[in-house]
Amino acid sequence: MRFEQGRMTFKTILVVLMIIGAVFLNGHRGLVKAGTDDVYRNLEVFAEVLRQIEKNYVDPQEAKGLISSAIKGMVQSLDPHSSFMSKEEHQELLMETKGSFSGVGIEITLRDNVLTVVSAIEGTPAFEAGIESGDKIVKIDDKITTDMTIVDAVKQIRGEKGTKVKLTIMRGTNGKPLEFVVTRNVIPLRSVRHFFLTPSIGYVRVSNFQSKTTEDLVAALDSLEKDGKLEGLVLDLRNNPGGLLSQAIEVSDLFLDSGVIVSTKGRDTSQDMEVAARKNGKERSYPVVVVVNGGSASAAEIVAGALQDNKRALVLGTKTFGKGSVQTILPLSDGSGLRLTTARYYTPSGKSIQVSGIAPDVEVKFIPPTEEEEKDKEKLRKEIREGDLKGHMENDTSAADQGKPAADSKEIDKKAKEILEKDNQVRQALQLLQTWHIFSQMRVRE
Repeated sequence: MRFEQGRMTFKTILVVLMIIGAVFLNGHRGLVKAGTDDVYRNLEVFAEVLRQIEKNYVDPQEAKGLISSAIKGMVQSLDPHSSFMSKEEHQELLMETKGSFSGVGIEITLRDNVLTVVSAIEGTPAFEAGIESGDKIVKIDDKITTDMTIVDAVKQIRGEKGTKVKLTIMRGTNGKPLEFVVTRNVIPLRSVRHFFLTPSIGYVRVSNFQSKTTEDLVAALDSLEKDGKLEGLVLDLRNNPGGLLSQAIEVSDLFLDSGVIVSTKGRDTSQDMEVAARKNGKERSYPVVVVVNGGSASAAEIVAGALQDNKRALVLGTKTFGKGSVQTILPLSDGSGLRLTTARYYTPSGKSIQVSGIAPDVEVKFIPPTEEEEKDKEKLRKEIREGDLKGHMENDTSAADQGKPAADSKEIDKKAKEILEKDNQVRQALQLLQTWHIFSQMRVRE
């Protein structure tokens, strides 16, 4: 029996598989512990199954598609982060780190074989819809996600700008599924934003690590450090799903002058490395508080771990996601790609991030403001003070002498006021920096 024109015959497939087996064995002699007969026998069984499907399955099947599915299944069985990508999927992955794409803006993984949201990227349709880290996606457009690969799920969720996708989600211990109908949009890959929380304490949010993250962060820090105003920094890595290892290393290096940033260990010694910080041309001696949560993963955990272990920053928030593995993108001859886990990350102290994640120095859970708290804040805004009284006397000392910003100082960003009112973790980080500044100026009685 033979395939229609454009298909491979069974004999051709068997010969190809035998050649692959021979090449594999010859190239890995000394690494392959099983006997050659075992490998050939398994390849023969694979070819036999392929032949039976070709001959007896109720509907005709393309050999190319069957072999591709077999490869996907093989790679998927390794771990949740390894995957085989078609040529189109490979190109999409490359585009994610360099340009933009159309979708809803979530990073997903498989946790206990369930499709799970690592984080919703800030400012994206998913974020605005209220999708959260830890949400379990049980259906995509009414298709059950059981046994669905990450690559297939991404393909289902992405689509043209303006189109809609329905995500059915289970959240926490709530037994009732939640449905989100999200309109797809172009997902911008702007990964850094910044502003002042006070006239002397800055805030930088890094939402992911892509090809321009370090460049954008340098520009943000230069802006905050202008005129020597910066006396403390809140580095927000919450819901940051990670990205490029090289960018995580460069970002860490911006705050370190010495010490190990990260090390990796793999089965192949070529994957083993230890990256050390280099002396910076620009001194950054101000204190830093890194804010993390369960949505901080991979590259974000590398930065938090590097700054924590080198005693360069205090880490505040909740335990991070725990993705401590390195994926290498291997291009294949036909334009497809293999995303393969090749090593594990280790923090400077030698701890593996895998599963355990980064434990914060100061644990602070995020608590959304209640209606009662909002009312209390509104009352405080309406409190009458001396300056509100008609005909009040003016202060006869300058703003500088009072330790306050002068009248012509840059007004605190509106975003800063909003985040400080609604985000207890950022408020706590700010208070720690302000307290450190006060205590550092106190004299100890001898």
